[in-house]
Amino acid sequence: MNIRVCDMIMGAGKTSAAINQMRKDTDSKYIYITPFLEEVERIKDVCRDRNFKDPKNYGNGKLDSLHNLLRAGSNIVSTHALFRTYNETTIQLIKDGGYKLILDEVADVIEIIKISRGDLDILINTNMISVEDNQRVTWIAEQYEGRFSDIRDMILTGNVVFFNDCFMFWTFPIQIFESFKDVLILTYLFDAQKQKYYFDLNGVTIQKIGTECRNGEYVFTDKGVNPGYVSGIKDKIHIIDDVKLNKVGDLNTALSSTWFSRNKKSSSIKELKNNMHNVFSHRFHSSSIQNIWTTFKEYSALLSGKGYTKGFVPCNARATNKYRGRNCLAYCVNIFYNPVEKNYFASQGVEVKEDEYALSEMIQWIWRSAIRDGNDISIYIPSSRMRKLLIDWMDSLVSLV
Repeated sequence: MNIRVCDMIMGAGKTSAAINQMRKDTDSKYIYITPFLEEVERIKDVCRDRNFKDPKNYGNGKLDSLHNLLRAGSNIVSTHALFRTYNETTIQLIKDGGYKLILDEVADVIEIIKISRGDLDILINTNMISVEDNQRVTWIAEQYEGRFSDIRDMILTGNVVFFNDCFMFWTFPIQIFESFKDVLILTYLFDAQKQKYYFDLNGVTIQKIGTECRNGEYVFTDKGVNPGYVSGIKDKIHIIDDVKLNKVGDLNTALSSTWFSRNKKSSSIKELKNNMHNVFSHRFHSSSIQNIWTTFKEYSALLSGKGYTKGFVPCNARATNKYRGRNCLAYCVNIFYNPVEKNYFASQGVEVKEDEYALSEMIQWIWRSAIRDGNDISIYIPSSRMRKLLIDWMDSLVSLV
């Protein structure tokens, strides 16, 4: 299995290099997977000579349409959502067609199946599922239709495992990646991503590559060249440095999901909300169309306020460019890795890099804003931990160019 990862900062020409490769490598057939719906149309347009097709739902679902395109030997562009549904038929068609994969941003390759302890006991005690010695879960109930149908379908893929006597994990079939002649992943800070840990679990070796601009166009190279703008990022991201406004986030765990759960009715939430209003109204002097902010979605109502409520962007947002004009930000979260997933990886001998993961999630969110076009932004980051991670990262960029 040949898997390469182009691990380069935003704006380093990863997508442009991929487009150039697909346009010139006319002997190969490609599947291009993107998180952006608008990117589907862009790929079709800029690679017009390669005649890329996107699967449509003609009544039997997009997966059926995808299979027809694979049988026809078409170049294909689609989203991550469809990629997650690939099955054994897809795998065989990809092998038969000799396809190459370009994956724009890492895939969601591991997922905790949401099920209560009581429902899990029902599945086990009524012999609807069995757990093998290797912790693989098997569906054994015959002709079942009911409230566990979705879970049944996930288990029937053969990719669900039992963990710690109370959790089930769905894992993306590694056979899908194995079915491609070549896999190229476009991302940043890959070593902090779930897909890196997934590859470690499956004993997959990857090769890291980069990009470089040659003769006016981007190409993939063994060792990438960082774009010149990175050394100036620190001058374009203006972080509020105010002891009083940042005090609410002084503790290392402040503004974490657990912190919000414990402080829902405390004065700390009121303090944070007042700080946000102060920042947008009196520090940034911004209008609502300039603002974006985030916290954990389930606690967003606690922090919503006049002048910025409609600018809420989930802290895990990736597949959107609609906020690229916003330049006043409030990042009111403190990201830690899901402890169940972290313990699962640890049980398999895979170490999770928690700070790098938090930094990666924060950078992805910040890059929904005007900084993605090289414009200045102002940002309120009350968590002392998250603020330090961003400052240290910006300091490290200065020496790269």
